[in-house]
Amino acid sequence: MGKFTLLDARLFAPGADLSGASNKIELSSEIEDKDTTNYRSGGWKEVIGGLGSAEISGEGQWEAGDPSKVDDASWATLGGVGPYTVCPTDSVVGALAYITAGMRADYKVGDAVGEVAPWSGTVKSSWPLVRGQIAHPPGTARTATGVGTALQLGAITAGKRLYAALHVLSVAGTTPSITARIETDDNAGFTTPTTLLTFGAATAPGGQILRGDGTAVTDTYYRVAWTITGSSPSFMFTASLGIR
Repeated sequence: MGKFTLLDARLFAPGADLSGASNKIELSSEIEDKDTTNYRSGGWKEVIGGLGSAEISGEGQWEAGDPSKVDDASWATLGGVGPYTVCPTDSVVGALAYITAGMRADYKVGDAVGEVAPWSGTVKSSWPLVRGQIAHPPGTARTATGVGTALQLGAITAGKRLYAALHVLSVAGTTPSITARIETDDNAGFTTPTTLLTFGAATAPGGQILRGDGTAVTDTYYRVAWTITGSSPSFMFTASLGIR
């Protein structure tokens, strides 16, 4: 990916796509520097890494009235921890995505008379910030059990983990339910898939985030799969995966 102009950044809060109500999305991460300078440092300051942190800040046009709108989504998550996925360009399968579990730390609305009603808010990380990919696009409705596209993320070495976020954006039907899972295999055809992570059953818009236990995984291909039940069910959701 070369230089580009920010035109279609995406922001997925737990159960909402805030991209259409956002005109500024910023993502930052840092590691504390801890001073270890001593008399044998040769006159130069020495530091080692301390605690890490990440922050997502956004702002845009205020809307309210249903769970997909920024006001409803912000009040529902203020002070709580949930999954967040940020894409700097688009959210097609394989697109670059940054994933974390974070606490919605603040939310601000309002401005002077005559201005377009704005909002702004900040999310502070509770889990590491992970650089990954989109595994399922938000604009594809699913009405039956199925599987997504294979992604080649590489093997997971001991001590590292797979992180996976699920954002259920809309739900329709009678008693609809979706249970998503992350499968791995050693080939793109998934001839012998293994389930690595399983999300809880979802019956309403919302978000979940899971991570592995640090055990090494030799498989190099990953995909999201889902089981859907109910009468005339329909789900819009997006999923993102990354290893750290």
